[in-house]
Amino acid sequence: MRSSKNNFFTHLYMSVLLVGSFCQEYFDDHALKLPESYKIGWMEAIDDDKLLSDITIPGTHDTMALYGGPAAECQAWDVDNQLRAGIRYVDLRIVALEKKLYVVHGIVNQHMLFVEVFNVIKRFLSEFSHETVLLRIKPELIRKNNVEKQVRKIISKDEAVWVKSDMPTMGKARGKVVFVQKSSFKLGVPLLETDSQGDYKVTHIPDKQKKVEKHLLDASVKCGGAALVLSYSSGTGIGTRMSMRLTPKKVAEKINPWLGYYLRQYSSEHTKACFGVIAMDFPGFDLIQTAIKFNHV
Repeated sequence: MRSSKNNFFTHLYMSVLLVGSFCQEYFDDHALKLPESYKIGWMEAIDDDKLLSDITIPGTHDTMALYGGPAAECQAWDVDNQLRAGIRYVDLRIVALEKKLYVVHGIVNQHMLFVEVFNVIKRFLSEFSHETVLLRIKPELIRKNNVEKQVRKIISKDEAVWVKSDMPTMGKARGKVVFVQKSSFKLGVPLLETDSQGDYKVTHIPDKQKKVEKHLLDASVKCGGAALVLSYSSGTGIGTRMSMRLTPKKVAEKINPWLGYYLRQYSSEHTKACFGVIAMDFPGFDLIQTAIKFNHV
């Protein structure tokens, strides 16, 4: 009996790996090569009266973590390419130094200022005015209070931003950068994270899969409220006994195909599901599209 059960799970795991090998669930090529039929402006089809909190939104964890080696890198595409691939939730870690806001990952400089990333997002929205981009800023390291003060100065005369705490509809959010607030940053709509402290640490991939599934099911219950629900599929073994054997890239390489398979299976059984924001590392086209499709059933 035990052998039969083990064979079943082995077959399921190999099936997921096989599906992932033919699909673009995981992507670590820095060049963006969109398929010809790829729909960049996918939010255009969403009803104007739908709350942003009631939409399944593909996002990236540590969006600008492009530098620092295997232990620090979480993405392959720059922010413009991520947006064109369908990402609509951007996660920036910011440190305030000498009246400038630098994008970092931990102590690793990501070679862009906040204002530069913000301008890239604005240019994208001027080209695709039916879209919106959710922007989370997480102050890091020192002088955390200065981050929000400087952001306020940068956006003070910008009418294409949403900094209120009430959740906008898609119609109100089109063409705007919608800020997301949490902890030490208080501009924008509130954020509700489904993960617990330490859930990002990965020592065993099947355990990580169980955590992600739990978080997504939790998110599906809480979608559509006054807060934006956020779940992470990202993780790392850095800082654990697994260390370099489970870097963010190696975790994503295993988790992303599983996640795509899980979401497709879920959508076949639940026709009106919502997961809120799913923040990922190294997502590929097919994984992003799988998340988007929940909004078009």
